[in-house]
Amino acid sequence: MTQRTRTIRNAAIVGVSTALLGITAPVTASATAGPSEPLAWTACEGAGIDPRQQCATLRVPMDHADPDGPRIDIAVSRIPSENPAARRGALLLIAGGPGGSSLNDPSGKGQKLPQNVRDAYDLIGFAPRGLAPSTSVDCGLEHGDLATSRLRPWPAPDGSVAGNMDTAQRMADACARNGGELIRHLGTANEARDIDLLRAALGERKISAWGVSYGTYVGSVYAQLFPQRTDRIVLDSNDNPDPTRVNRAWLAAHERGVEDTFPHFAAWASKPGNPDRVARRALDVRPMFLRLAARLDREPIPWPGANPEELNGSVLRQTMLDSFSSPSRYPTLAKLMRAAEQGTVPPAPAGPPEAVLQNVTAVGAGVLCNDVAWPKSAAVYQKDVTESRAKYPLTAGMPRNAMLCAAWPYPPREAPVRITGRGPSNILLVQNERDVNTPLSGALKMREALGRRAVLVTVDSTGHDAYLANGNACGDATVSRFLATGQRPAADVYCR
Repeated sequence: MTQRTRTIRNAAIVGVSTALLGITAPVTASATAGPSEPLAWTACEGAGIDPRQQCATLRVPMDHADPDGPRIDIAVSRIPSENPAARRGALLLIAGGPGGSSLNDPSGKGQKLPQNVRDAYDLIGFAPRGLAPSTSVDCGLEHGDLATSRLRPWPAPDGSVAGNMDTAQRMADACARNGGELIRHLGTANEARDIDLLRAALGERKISAWGVSYGTYVGSVYAQLFPQRTDRIVLDSNDNPDPTRVNRAWLAAHERGVEDTFPHFAAWASKPGNPDRVARRALDVRPMFLRLAARLDREPIPWPGANPEELNGSVLRQTMLDSFSSPSRYPTLAKLMRAAEQGTVPPAPAGPPEAVLQNVTAVGAGVLCNDVAWPKSAAVYQKDVTESRAKYPLTAGMPRNAMLCAAWPYPPREAPVRITGRGPSNILLVQNERDVNTPLSGALKMREALGRRAVLVTVDSTGHDAYLANGNACGDATVSRFLATGQRPAADVYCR
């Protein structure tokens, strides 16, 4: 694969969302203490890349417990400080996911940073282990199992999880068959160890970071394993770091995130003059959605070119989840609701190439399933799903259901990292009040776990990704000031 092809492939990966057992002795942080080779920077190729962005490859152990064993490639990028006289160090951009890449972020979101931040830091991006153009993995899943509404475990219309357990087994078997040895070494702690080798290869004694969504968990794990190697850490749109549940808690949080966000959508979707208006009153939008989802459960509408090739209740609910990530995406849900009310469908949504989906899904599966042990019993999920459906009908039990991790054949290689307040007080959390993907409730758990190390900026805004995206001017200014000067609020603050 050429560098140009890899860069284009990576650009597609950036836009993909996949949100998606005994414990052995843990691998320690010191496993990454060996010397790193200096990075050989070359010009990046590909459309849409800032000409200043440079690319390099970092070699890391596939198994950090065996530093002399097989090694894998991590693709790295940078745009150097725009004012060397003001340079402070390196700012690592950590993408969400798992399955997201920040490789092109120095050219993209990094350029939204204010000038004094771009002057202070080299902007660093990377494709995490397993994700092309780094050494990649692939589960070889069936085409139908790549549907987002399949990757997210929506129960059957009657609430049964039996089909989800069958799907989990089929997908986990494919990952075991096709994922190779590397899929067993994917995980958040290993990504943090890769980051520390990257820090060393950059020649930095300490590193700053801006982690978003799942990247907040990566950033917090790095700060836990390597506290004295952190400079200024921003965690934006935070995951609950509960070490007993890890990603099970993230999935479960969607039921609360939807409830937090739906009133905002309902107000927009009933506003006079809105060309995508679905109801005359905000209070009518929720019953309309529930009624429509139930009807589509009973009578799906054919949808040629989509995956699956029908609009059913689960696809409508998944569209709601996807659309609530930003108010700018509300029209996608409203248009689908309006079409379904008339018994029609809009054009099938375009997706990334299947090879990209296969890679992203495999990385997500490896991280989610290796980080923590999931229950194997269908009865556990059935009980949780039944409770969730009763309390949170908008999400129909999905957030507590069985992902493919319920059938994952590999036990975790180490216990999840427990996030604590031990370490320097150099972390700033920024969090929108209404965030469907990483609700405020999870950010409060992250704040509690970090204790004196952190300050929380809660932003009166709606959508996922707060800083320089769906937040507000007050939150943006607070984060920018911290990155540029180190000045951080003395206590938690609320940005109206």
